[in-house]
Amino acid sequence: MSFRDVLQPGAGRIRAAQYLPATPETVFWGRLPCASDVGVLTIDAGTEVTIDTISHEGVLEDQGRNPAVFFGGHGVDRADVLDDAVVLAASDFSRNPRVDGPHVVTGPIHVRGVRPGDLLKMTLVEAVPRVPYGIISNRHGKGALPGEYPLGSDNVSIFATVDAADGSEREPAGTLVGTLPLLPGGQRVVRFPLHPFLGIMGVAVAGEQRAHSVPPGAHGGNIDINLLTVGSSLYLPVQVPGALAYVGDPHFAQGDGEVALTAMEASLRVTVRFDVIAAADAIANFGALAGPLAETAEFLVPTGLDEHLDEAMRECVRAAIALLGARYGMEPTLAYAYLSAATDFNISQVVDLVTGVHARIRVADFEGAGLARDRTEASS
Repeated sequence: MSFRDVLQPGAGRIRAAQYLPATPETVFWGRLPCASDVGVLTIDAGTEVTIDTISHEGVLEDQGRNPAVFFGGHGVDRADVLDDAVVLAASDFSRNPRVDGPHVVTGPIHVRGVRPGDLLKMTLVEAVPRVPYGIISNRHGKGALPGEYPLGSDNVSIFATVDAADGSEREPAGTLVGTLPLLPGGQRVVRFPLHPFLGIMGVAVAGEQRAHSVPPGAHGGNIDINLLTVGSSLYLPVQVPGALAYVGDPHFAQGDGEVALTAMEASLRVTVRFDVIAAADAIANFGALAGPLAETAEFLVPTGLDEHLDEAMRECVRAAIALLGARYGMEPTLAYAYLSAATDFNISQVVDLVTGVHARIRVADFEGAGLARDRTEASS
């Protein structure tokens, strides 16, 4: 990816007929939509929307709130800095950095006909890097090792670049990799695969209090599950009419845990399809979901969220047992045994006040078992 590939607002390929740019009028910064907010776009269920997202890295106050200057300090020409990020940072957008989160989210999107009790299914159809660089940050009091890192007195923002794969078995042609130097300013680099995804996918919370953008919850939000790459879906219990969905916190790459505080953060142009599962069908297929459920071609991915990692793990196990019972009719003790024998539980992140754990249940393991609903219908 070269600097010629920068996707400025409205420029370049826009996949869907519906396009939502990121402007001061179409984003939230540090807070998430609630029931009293109004959609900036209204769509029917089944619609694909191409959405521009802005990474918070480079626009924050402790980085100067001037992305042209901030990225210029890393050798990026002004023409290669996103115009919408510059406009947002220079605007009078009301945000209190002492009490609000850092994330910029685009939306909300009102989905016609969706009601509380339904599930909103958000499928990532496409995720295209808007720039060929990103930032990995560590701030004092944050991350997995607060008080130990950063090593100095200042916050740290590591500049990472995007490179084309070398065509080897490890780096197949046509893919992208990230690079970091082994030493500050050094020429030797470490190369790692990029898997773009959205750290934030969510629905509005009930009531008139906007949720903070950092801790995830039943509304989704900042769940940071790196399995949610192109082709994957997130199911969220709808809390308000129209769902009022939003996306943000774009990542180019993230390891499970996201230990330094952020991963490789950089702006994406994404296309998301918004589908609705009616309440009765949702119960039949997934049971009573209390929080986010992800799905990939290979896995069902129930989640657990809590301030304490041990409790997040327990919540995830409970959610997985309930899911196997609702979807396949599996007896709880047997489901518990299966999860122990065959399912990986991964730490989503440990840096967002509320920690996250997600399970990877292989769908292929249940081929031939049939859905619980099908067996009930067959016996009636």
